[in-house]
Amino acid sequence: MEEPAPGTQPESGYAPSAPNADETRRRLDAYAYLSAPERLEYLAIMRVFCGTLLADLAVPDVMAKLRESGGSAAGLDADTLTGRLEQLVKWGNLLRGSHTVKASSITEYQRSRARYQLSRLGERVQRDADGVLAEADAAREVSNELLALVERGLRELAELVAAPGGLAPQDGLERVSTLFVQFAGFADSVRDFYAYLGQVLARYDLDSVEYQGFKELLLDYVEAITEDVSFRAPRISAALDALWPHLPALLDRLDTHAQGLAGLPAQSGGRAENRVQRSRGRELADWEGLRGWFRDTDGQGSQVDQLRDATLRALQSLLANAKRMLRSATGEMSRRRDLLRLARWFDEAAPQDAHDIAVAAFGLYGARHLGIPPTADEVVPAYTSWWTGPVVEVPVALRERGSRAQRGRTASVEDHSAQKERLREAARQRAADRSAAADELCSASGRFDGVRLTSAALSLLLELLATALGNAQLRRRAEAGAEKVPGFGLDAAWSEDADLGVRLTVHRTAGARTLLRSADGDLVLDDLELVVHRTAVTADGGAGEVEPTGSEAPLPRSRGAHAEGVEMSVS
Repeated sequence: MEEPAPGTQPESGYAPSAPNADETRRRLDAYAYLSAPERLEYLAIMRVFCGTLLADLAVPDVMAKLRESGGSAAGLDADTLTGRLEQLVKWGNLLRGSHTVKASSITEYQRSRARYQLSRLGERVQRDADGVLAEADAAREVSNELLALVERGLRELAELVAAPGGLAPQDGLERVSTLFVQFAGFADSVRDFYAYLGQVLARYDLDSVEYQGFKELLLDYVEAITEDVSFRAPRISAALDALWPHLPALLDRLDTHAQGLAGLPAQSGGRAENRVQRSRGRELADWEGLRGWFRDTDGQGSQVDQLRDATLRALQSLLANAKRMLRSATGEMSRRRDLLRLARWFDEAAPQDAHDIAVAAFGLYGARHLGIPPTADEVVPAYTSWWTGPVVEVPVALRERGSRAQRGRTASVEDHSAQKERLREAARQRAADRSAAADELCSASGRFDGVRLTSAALSLLLELLATALGNAQLRRRAEAGAEKVPGFGLDAAWSEDADLGVRLTVHRTAGARTLLRSADGDLVLDDLELVVHRTAVTADGGAGEVEPTGSEAPLPRSRGAHAEGVEMSVS
């Protein structure tokens, strides 16, 4: 099956598969400089490269710009700065430049030969980092007016597409691009506002002034957003339903009219580095995402439903703060601020002062002994510190509740009767299968060439054959130093299964050829003949004695296998 060219979407309209583990690890390495110990220096360097387009800078250029901007990276020397730039190249934030170097001296050439430029991934990471640093704690207003523009744009687009003659490609391209830019702005503002709202909801120490402002914000602003979205969501869904049958033809006309960078991979040999991210609205997956925002298409709920749930949770948090403030009037005030002030005292105090603060705040003096003796073979001197002394296992009840008493009732013995019955049934089934395989071998004895054995029958036959040949080999080794018995060989090699009451006798016959056919394949035995028959059954159900062939004396029977007077127990 042919894979789609890089930068293109599959015919189904869905996005390409996610990158593999190596590609994901490489992309995540671009965020490493944000958590490095020299993160402030790396941020200053990346801002220098993000300040201009297609910047191709050498080490002296970067040093000059860092000194102009000031900050923690202004004092970096050339060697240290070169190390920082090389590390950013390894992480994928920068690329090595390829411009020709013009220098008047060897020293200037050595400093200017290494030139660097910003990678696409590095630029996007730095842009996101600057956005987080600039607006992390700010409350962003929801662009509610964009939702009305989205509704009107969809309705007009549906009418123009269904009209005779259709829609002009250029007009359709402008309308689709405008529509998705408006929707992206509205969706981003909603996500940012509710993220800020969740940060405020996590606080349980609001005073009366903050609570009043939060109440007005929640009851007025959030309610207005929710009502407006709930009002326009059915209208937008209806406009999308009217537009949906005409959508594939519209996208084809737009691609034919303005292909943009989508044809770049095909013209450059389909290289992976020329992947193109299409503009929003040019793929069917973008429209499916827009439709799923206002309607439940996958059974997981739409974004409108999640918006209502988030508003309900915000109202519940508002009521929780109101209850807390009512309790504070009766003396049940939150001690969060007091505890934060106490934590600051601990952080700023010297070790001895910290002990005194703990005694004054909690009335707890330093612990000297815990009533759990160590093991008998460990003798711990009194001067041993707790930091270096052996660890004593403390029971969970004593560690969590401070009590040695057992809680709850004693658990009943688990009933394993069902598992035992399943095991017995499985054993009975295995015994029945082996018995059926033994019956099949006895009925097929003497005519193996004309029958097709089952897998179980062939497995049992090979088991008996291996035992017979192995016992014959044992007999041959036992008689190695003694006088050789006339006619000794495989003439009387045999084995039997006492539980199944079946016996296999192997005869060596020159020129004989035994063919065993089964579902697992065919097995050919040269110069061997096999005879399978039932053994005598005693009154107690076991196998009785069978008179051996030739000059052999009767042998005692057991559950093992025998061959020519050698007894071998098989487990």
